[in-house]
Amino acid sequence: MKRRKIVGNPPFVSVVIPAYNCEGFIAEAVESIRRQEYGPMEIIIIDDGSTDGTRSCIKKLGKGIRYVYQLNSGPAAARNRGIGMAKGDVVAFLDADDYWPPGKLKIQLERMNRDPEVDVVLGRIRFTGMLREADKRIRFESPDNTMININLGSGVFRKSVFDRVGLFDESLRHYEDHDWFLRAREKGISIIILKDITLYYRRNENSLSQRKTKDDPSLIWILKKSLDRRRKQKKAHVELPSNFFDFDVEDMSRNNTGR
Repeated sequence: MKRRKIVGNPPFVSVVIPAYNCEGFIAEAVESIRRQEYGPMEIIIIDDGSTDGTRSCIKKLGKGIRYVYQLNSGPAAARNRGIGMAKGDVVAFLDADDYWPPGKLKIQLERMNRDPEVDVVLGRIRFTGMLREADKRIRFESPDNTMININLGSGVFRKSVFDRVGLFDESLRHYEDHDWFLRAREKGISIIILKDITLYYRRNENSLSQRKTKDDPSLIWILKKSLDRRRKQKKAHVELPSNFFDFDVEDMSRNNTGR
């Protein structure tokens, strides 16, 4: 699929929400999308086997939502199904327990429009909700718990980028986003990070992210897979992929060792 510069009419945006047992949050997530006051846009909710009242909550959210229920298969499978359903040239993601600040889409799509070579525009994330002890040790960029982090919900993606990088690895229940970004970096996908906050990232006791740890076998596995791919390509010396923070448009020369 060819990359198309966004000109004239605004691009059609498909927002994909993977949802699992999120009856207490899904309405706020959808409302934050509608507050973007952006069009044309569609909202696709993939209910990944919820056992609570998620489905009935979604039915109360009104028109303009494409809803699909599937047996629990994990967030990667839910996002992949949403991508397959998406009609837009641009895809955005939002986890059902997170929410967007007003104007997010306008800011990011304007930046994407200025450069047709850019495939992914990310932004900064503000942590909200019930912070863990580990979160309190994070060196945030500001006192309001804002930072750069790998999170799909903070970005907008040309749909064509998934033809080049591939979809999310459905064998992963955790860190499928990290795996995708590693593959994107290995392929030289153009990614930039704006200084603007583009996602409110809610910590709560039921979220999958609460169960992530730095020694999670999934994380070790995806790093090993990345190393194997780069070894196969180079066949000798293996270079580290570009530092994630080097994509920051505010300071492209920043030397940050947190790979």
